Amino acid sequence: MNRRNFLKNSAASSIASLIPFNFTLANNNTSNISDKVLVVLELSGGNDGLNTIVPYADDMYYKHRPNLGIKKEDLLIIDDHFGFNPGVVGLEHLYKEGNMAIFHGCGYENPSFSHFTSMSYMHTAAPNSGEEYGWLGRLADNMAPASYKNLLINIDKSQSLAVRSQNHVPIVFDDPNRFQRQGIDIQKNLLDTIGVSDDQVPHNKTHEYLLQLSQGANDSSNLISKAWSNYERKVDYGITAVDLDKITALIESDFPARLYYTSFRDNAFDTHVHQANVHRRLLSYASDAIRGFMEDIDRIGKANEVILLVMTEFGRRVPENTSLGTDHGAAGPMFIIGKNVKGGHYGKISDLKNGLDDGDNINFTTDFRSVYATAIDGWLNINSENILKKQFETFDIFSGTV
Repeated sequence: MNRRNFLKNSAASSIASLIPFNFTLANNNTSNISDKVLVVLELSGGNDGLNTIVPYADDMYYKHRPNLGIKKEDLLIIDDHFGFNPGVVGLEHLYKEGNMAIFHGCGYENPSFSHFTSMSYMHTAAPNSGEEYGWLGRLADNMAPASYKNLLINIDKSQSLAVRSQNHVPIVFDDPNRFQRQGIDIQKNLLDTIGVSDDQVPHNKTHEYLLQLSQGANDSSNLISKAWSNYERKVDYGITAVDLDKITALIESDFPARLYYTSFRDNAFDTHVHQANVHRRLLSYASDAIRGFMEDIDRIGKANEVILLVMTEFGRRVPENTSLGTDHGAAGPMFIIGKNVKGGHYGKISDLKNGLDDGDNINFTTDFRSVYATAIDGWLNINSENILKKQFETFDIFSGTV
């Protein structure tokens, strides 16, 4: 056996653990695939929901936040109880157009105040369970159990647990012009060894799969680079697009992905100190990017096919802290935005007088998985119980044109 064959066989053995447990070679089983696209945006760090959607009509808000409480006259008023943070002009526009659903009090029982733990619960949609696959990964498995190519995209420096799948290999990239297969260095090196030439003859089904994986990554890289080079941004996304422009480019190119995950990175929304100006600025960046994305999706003629779900790992404690910031909390709002969304308030509004726990955290009134279920059942027309492993309440937020 020559060195080259030895390397190929060794690599195939070494990365057998990479192969999805129930993998089959790619085919065209797309029974649950439609034209509808779900995009998820994570606001990492724990966004302060109370200073995003401000309950200005509740006196307890100002009692708990004598310094951080935003005055009514400074808010973007949307009704007789709530006003948006003055930084979220983009979201205000979408809400007043009737395209933004606000879900109040989203959380779960026995909340964790750890970024890592709580985010893992949000990623898996399975708190305190040890679940190893992400909710979008399980959704992908349900949509296309037989390895439909390029179904799942994660734009980030590293793969999120949310997209970890039993049967799919998510495409993970940061820079479309420098896209590479994601994974630890040894795995990438071994996969590159597997794909050293185009004329390799598979030695077995494992090797055949790995060859397809290597070639598929190269093909995906070329498609992504081409989509990005062909994309011309004609809409203002603000200071930062939060990678949403990259998703627009792929959707415009008719890339086959139906599930996208991206984030406002680096725990940006973890506002423990001097929160007011920082939080307003962060919200303005995210809000402008979201509005730009929705306008861009409309520009390319895909507005009836795309919704955006916005989440964070937890809210913040109700009282301000002594550093003029807020500490890790529990429940907070989530959003679903789209042309076919019936905008408004959903779920029970949090009670700041009688609805707090012993740590001055908002008790959840909406299980966050109900928002996931609403997107899965109502938008994708897939039984969410198969993905979330339990039946959760869903909200009637989609118009009859869906």
